Amino acid sequence: MGFKCGIVGLPNVGKSTLFNALTNSNKAQAENFPFCTIDPNIGMVAVPDERLDKLAVISNSKKKINTTISFVDIAGLVKGASKGEGLGNKFLSHIREVDAIIHMIRCFDSDDIQNVNPNVDPVRDLEVIETEMKLSDLESIEKRLDKKNRKKIEEKEIKILETAIDYINKDENLEKLKEKFSTKDLNKTGLLSIKPKLYVCNVDEKSINKGNKYTDTFVEKYGEKNTIIISADIENQINLLDQIEKENYMKMIGLKETGLNYLIKKGYDLLKLETFFTSGPEETRAWTITKNCTAPKAAGIIHTDFEKGFIRSETVSYDDFIENSGWINSRATGKMRLEGKDYVVKDGDILNFRFNT
Repeated sequence: MGFKCGIVGLPNVGKSTLFNALTNSNKAQAENFPFCTIDPNIGMVAVPDERLDKLAVISNSKKKINTTISFVDIAGLVKGASKGEGLGNKFLSHIREVDAIIHMIRCFDSDDIQNVNPNVDPVRDLEVIETEMKLSDLESIEKRLDKKNRKKIEEKEIKILETAIDYINKDENLEKLKEKFSTKDLNKTGLLSIKPKLYVCNVDEKSINKGNKYTDTFVEKYGEKNTIIISADIENQINLLDQIEKENYMKMIGLKETGLNYLIKKGYDLLKLETFFTSGPEETRAWTITKNCTAPKAAGIIHTDFEKGFIRSETVSYDDFIENSGWINSRATGKMRLEGKDYVVKDGDILNFRFNT
């Protein structure tokens, strides 16, 4: 199950630097000129989870495998992108393919790094991006509701698209669609403006702990809930250090956790994802599921045959598994349960599937 978070923003705000830090690579160009990223770069990133480490120790596993989430570095957007300015049309087609959007916002001054605008203004920069996405949505909706295409669309989707046009014409936020329609139905529309969003304020080193005047202005407008303050440059530097140097450097600059780990976790939460585990002598592994996933669907993440032939799932909660030091004692103390097809898997469950071949 592949979930993608697309990193978007104006040119030269630090998208490629953040991507390189996240993926611990230099796959993405990070140069001081607009549009240095043309084709999107995709990187698989391990989701940090302390529970996985503890389970692997208890099961004395030979291997430990994290679950992953994908990040996509998408070309910089400029005003007029919906009309093809810059790399606009290409940018907008790439962003339609991701499950969630990470808005990279410039919140630092620099004479060395070009700014496509005359001054730093994070609120204005985000408004440019969101306006272009809204205009792109409008164009897409109008094409789909054209007489030739309309008959190919279900009535439910037509209702959503007509409501969206009404909101756009009234300059209202398309997020309001989520109050009227289900997430499942909205996802089918492919509208850019309603994808889950996370805001990353890219700051300089002196601002990583408390932010600055730019982040203050941004948070005042958009709130703290989905806003993260990160220095992409510092995160990239941290990745180049060995573990001891990393710990010492983070202590020196006052970081308890890397911004990257926090961002990965927030991306995971943003997509409403959860984790279940399989654990034994051969390997302990984390698996990604969406919230409210049933046991057969979870089994299908491992292999489609597991879902088709699903009988039951041996299930132990994470806390019980740790407290009883693994499968044997969990069974002996009655903490292992046999769950059927209707069971909704809970985050942290350790599962062993029984199935017919």
